[in-house]
Amino acid sequence: MKNSFRFLGALILVALISSGISLGVYTHLNNKQVSSVTTHGFDQSLTKLTAFNSDAAENTDFTVAAENSVHGVVHIKSIAKPSAADRSQRYFDPFEFFFGQGQGRDYTPQPRVGFGSGVIISTDGYIITNNHVVDGADEMEVTLNDNSTYNAKLIGTDPVTDIALLKIEATGLTVIPFGDSDKLKVGEWVLAVGNPFNLTSTVTAGIVSAKGRGNVFPTSGRDNTQMKIESFIQTDAAVNPGNSGGALVNTRGELVGINTAIYSETGNFAGYSFAVPVAIASKVAADLKQYGAVQRAVLGVSIVNVNDFKKQNPDEAAKLKVNEGAYVAGFAMKSAAKDAGLEVGDVIVAVNDIKVKSVSALQEAISRYSPGTKVSVTVLRGSVEKVYNVELKNDQGSTDVVKNVSGTELLGGAFQELSTEKKKEYGVNYGIEVTGLTDGKLKDAGVKKGFVMMTVNDNRVTSVDGFKKYVNQVLKQSADDRGLFIKGFYPATGKVEYYAINLNN
Repeated sequence: MKNSFRFLGALILVALISSGISLGVYTHLNNKQVSSVTTHGFDQSLTKLTAFNSDAAENTDFTVAAENSVHGVVHIKSIAKPSAADRSQRYFDPFEFFFGQGQGRDYTPQPRVGFGSGVIISTDGYIITNNHVVDGADEMEVTLNDNSTYNAKLIGTDPVTDIALLKIEATGLTVIPFGDSDKLKVGEWVLAVGNPFNLTSTVTAGIVSAKGRGNVFPTSGRDNTQMKIESFIQTDAAVNPGNSGGALVNTRGELVGINTAIYSETGNFAGYSFAVPVAIASKVAADLKQYGAVQRAVLGVSIVNVNDFKKQNPDEAAKLKVNEGAYVAGFAMKSAAKDAGLEVGDVIVAVNDIKVKSVSALQEAISRYSPGTKVSVTVLRGSVEKVYNVELKNDQGSTDVVKNVSGTELLGGAFQELSTEKKKEYGVNYGIEVTGLTDGKLKDAGVKKGFVMMTVNDNRVTSVDGFKKYVNQVLKQSADDRGLFIKGFYPATGKVEYYAINLNN
C-alpha cells in the first residue's frame, strides 16, 4: 500500500513538471511569435492593427459624423417649365378624330420636376450640388433638415465636373467643414448623406473602394459635346436616385466628396457609387462664387493612358519604360505644355511632385489650378526623366479671367418668332427674326436687323427659347467647337445669306 502511494505521488509530480514545462515553452514561443508579427503591423494577441492605429469596424463610431452632417445637407426640388415649343404642340385623339372635328386637341404640358440633394458650405446660404440636379431648371426649392423651405438662386454651373452652386437667403446655417480628399485611404470608412427616393436625411456607410476612378461610364448615349473630368472617389456606401449632390463625409464629419453617380444596370444601387472629390468641387464652387464661371487651367495636350496606348500601338509603345502615366499624343493649337518644351511621346508622370498614374489623375491634378499658375511637370522621354515649368492657360490659350455670359449677351441681339402671317408671306413654316442689334458677335459678323435665321449648325431654328438654349450649349463645348454657322435670308431681297460666328473670347 505504501509503495502504491509513492507511485501515485510520483505520477502527480511528473504531471505537474510536464505541465509547467509545456506552459513555459508555449509562453516563450507565443511571446516570440507575437513580437515577430507585431513588427509587421498586426498584433494578433490584441486582434487589432497596431502599426496603423486603427480600430476594428465594430468599434467605429458614426453617430457624431452622421448627426452633424444631416443638418448640413438639403433637399432640392427643381422645376423646369414647358417651353413655347412644348406649349404649341397638339396631340392626336382617336375619339375626336372619328366622332369630332378630326383636328386634334391642344394640351397643357406639365412642368418637369426633379429631386436631389445639396451641401451647405457657408452659414449665409451657399450650397453645392450636382449640375445634373438643376440643369434646365427654372425654379429651385431648397428644404433644410428642419423642414424650412427657401427659393434658391443659381449662381453658376460647371458641366465638366457636374458641379453647381446655389444660394438661398438665410443666415446661421449649419455648415459641413471641408476635409482633405487627398488624404483619403482605400478601405477608410465614409458616410453618404442625402435624400434617396425623396427620403430626407438618410445616412449610409461604406468604405472607400478606389480613388481617381476615371472612364466610369460608357460613352454610348452620353453627351460627348464636352470634355468631362472624371476622377471619382468610388465607395460601396449605398447611393440611389435623389442622393445626387449630397455629402460624402469621413468619420470626423468632414466633407470629402459630392455624391454624383451610381453604376447600375437597373438604375438603383448595385454596390458602386462615385463622388467628386472635394479638392475639385471646392475650387469649382469658389470660382463660380467669385467669377460666375470656372477659371479652368489646361495643359493643352491630347492624352491617353499608357496601358491603352500600348494596346493600341504596340510597336510605337515598345520604347516606353513605364506602365503608368498620361501619354502625350498631341497638342492644342495654343498649348502651354508645348510652349514649355513637352513633346509628343512624352509620358507625364507627376505634377508638382504629385504622382500621375492615369489620365484621370492628371485631369484632377490640373483642375485644382487657375490659368496663370506655374506648375512643375515631370515627364519620361524614353528612359530619361525631364522636368518642365509650365504656365497654365485657359482653353482659349490665354491667362485672362473667363466671365460667364449668356449666348444672347455674347451675340448682342434681340429676337422674335415669326408670326403666322409672316410665315405665309415669306413662304416658310419656321424661323426667328433679328429685331435688334447691340455691340456683339452678330454685328461683328455683318448681320443686320430684319435677318431671318432659319438654321444654326444645320439645326432648324423654330423658337427663340430653343435658339438661346442651343447657343448656350455650344458655349459649353470645347474651345475648338464654339462656333455658329447661320443660314437665313433678308425678306426685302429674299436672298439667302450665310454667317460664320466664332463664340470664343
